[in-house]
Amino acid sequence: MEVDCAYDGEEALEKVRAKKYDIVLLDIMLPKLSGLEVCQQIREFSNVPIIMLTAKGDDMDKILGLEYGADDYITKPFNILEVKARIKAIMRRTVGKSEPEKKTQVIEAGDLKLDCEGRRLYIAGKEVNLTAKEFDVLELLVLNPNKVYSRENLLKLVWGADYPGDVRTVDVHIRRLREKVESNPSEPKYVHTKWGVGYYYK
Repeated sequence: MEVDCAYDGEEALEKVRAKKYDIVLLDIMLPKLSGLEVCQQIREFSNVPIIMLTAKGDDMDKILGLEYGADDYITKPFNILEVKARIKAIMRRTVGKSEPEKKTQVIEAGDLKLDCEGRRLYIAGKEVNLTAKEFDVLELLVLNPNKVYSRENLLKLVWGADYPGDVRTVDVHIRRLREKVESNPSEPKYVHTKWGVGYYYK
């Protein structure tokens, strides 16, 4: 891995604007701009995968990190081997997602167009920027229409069986996804809820 380091939030933001990175490892506790502020501003112009580093046991930091657009979080203190494993897992899902099959799968349903190889989403011809995890969730649902996935199942399939987070992670991502793809998130057209069971695409 080639690594660049930034020592405050402003420098981190400048680096991400100036260079294309495969992944960003972002501490919440940073001088000048907090990690949450940096994450939020990065999401205005980039879908680069972001892993937040949060204080151990601070659920609010974890939820806020996901709300602001992070793909994953790791609690401190952490084992560096866990950090490397998480980075590799996200890189496998994003950077080389379509390389083995070289498929040109584009799914169109009504106003929605999902380019699985290019990992791009279009609604009514306009591109919608999704984070890596938001795209993974939507792709899984779209490729399996009308199949209901429980929150636990989505967590396992998208984040991995060894992911230490809980199902609130799924709820946050579904809510953010609906805010981006639905004209009226409270009456979804694409990502539906089967109460007491889970989520599905129709």
